[in-house]
Amino acid sequence: MTPLSAPLTLVAMGAPDSNQSVLTLLLPWVLIFAIFYFVILLPMKRRQKKVQQFLDALKVGDRVVTTSGIYGTITKIADRSVKVQIADKVHIELSKAAIAGYQGQDPVVADNPQA
Repeated sequence: MTPLSAPLTLVAMGAPDSNQSVLTLLLPWVLIFAIFYFVILLPMKRRQKKVQQFLDALKVGDRVVTTSGIYGTITKIADRSVKVQIADKVHIELSKAAIAGYQGQDPVVADNPQA
């Protein structure tokens, strides 16, 4: 076989079916993304929605516990913060995100994301 006849031989043999090879290369990535979405992203979105609903439902007079373990009663609510009375004449201002849940109930912001 001469160097000149090699390209002609390749043309005569035909190109391999590229659709099948692309599909076999793409399918594992699609499966990995689908598993990642259903195992990690979807539960995270549900948890974030639940936390946001909880924070939107906060009202003055609610007895809450913060993520740092401080118990108190909400006395004022702003857009991003709340004032909490933790003792007689002792008020602290916290971010809404620092409210873990209502007193006596399981926290809405879970310490363990897998729970």
